[in-house]
Amino acid sequence: MQISREGTAPKPLFGLDAAGLAEVMATAGEPAWRSRQLAEAMYRQRLTELDAITTFPKALRDKLSGEGFSIARPRIAQVFKSVDGTERYLVETSRGDTVETVWMPEGDGGEAGDGSEAGEAGPDSKSRSWDRATICVSSQVGCAVNCQFCLTAKLGLQRNLTAGEIAGQVISVLDRHTVELGRDRINLVFMGMGEPFLNYESFMGAVKLLVEETGLSSQRMTVSTSGIVPGIERFAQEPDAVRPKLAISLNAPNDEVRSEIMPVNRKWPIEAVVDAVRQVRLRPRERVTFEYVLLGGVTDRPQDAREVARLVRRTGLAAKVNLIAWNPGPGIPYQMPREGAVESFKNALAAEGITAYLRRPRGRDIYAACGQLKRTVEG
Repeated sequence: MQISREGTAPKPLFGLDAAGLAEVMATAGEPAWRSRQLAEAMYRQRLTELDAITTFPKALRDKLSGEGFSIARPRIAQVFKSVDGTERYLVETSRGDTVETVWMPEGDGGEAGDGSEAGEAGPDSKSRSWDRATICVSSQVGCAVNCQFCLTAKLGLQRNLTAGEIAGQVISVLDRHTVELGRDRINLVFMGMGEPFLNYESFMGAVKLLVEETGLSSQRMTVSTSGIVPGIERFAQEPDAVRPKLAISLNAPNDEVRSEIMPVNRKWPIEAVVDAVRQVRLRPRERVTFEYVLLGGVTDRPQDAREVARLVRRTGLAAKVNLIAWNPGPGIPYQMPREGAVESFKNALAAEGITAYLRRPRGRDIYAACGQLKRTVEG
């Protein structure tokens, strides 16, 4: 961590919203429009040093720096590159710890059919090696939910991330790939380390920063929850302008199996989760996504597919199912689905009238795939 000239820890400006920045500027005796310049510098120009803000007079830059203020954001400390183009990052926070973020050029297919046209290429995609990309973002260091098939669960919950640490992952990745918002098509999925709805204030604070200050669309964001009912109910009250799309990590055909592989189900069983989801007012053409990890011999059988189809129909929701073949990790006592099982499961759902998509595993070789994030320093 850097130390200010007075020997104290810097006062972070990155992560503050418009009101917070306006308060800082007012305290400094500056007009409100200075806060808008500051937001532009951090969130759109992606600057990381006060001296780089050329719209500020040098006297103001020196004053803020002298008082210990900093516009530094979480930085990419290590990069791991997959043979398929996926990149996994260890992102270092101001506390010196790390969290994981993933860049997936062309996405993984999970964004298809959700009503946002998120799978379409950008208007100027030919000038890129990728037509579109998805950034997978973490909300906590570790996770407390303890899903039995997930490597992140092995860490336990170490701490919640701040809004700035969550948004900072995105800004740092956008900067690394020189993404031009409005030209390049970028999707965000809050499906990395942690349970976003157990860090609700910071998660939604980050979303608002990314929408209101950075210029990303909430309709190109998806948040996945294991089924935290109070969080879903709160999420249902968010205005459309800042509400991402919703994905529920279902992963089992019934409560009995789900409680075994996802202990959170013992507190909030499937029907309670579905009741909460029904409170979300979907936009036109928007669908709720049910994420479903296929565990070999546990959740990938034909009877499981039929049961999932009945469950989804019974919800009455505009919904789709994303199928994910389990990604292996050391010390996790499950098996990948047998060959052809995922496609057979998809076909069985289709036969029952349920829309389903396959999420391609991305970055398995660098521990970047779904369920593999554990701050692994190999790859």
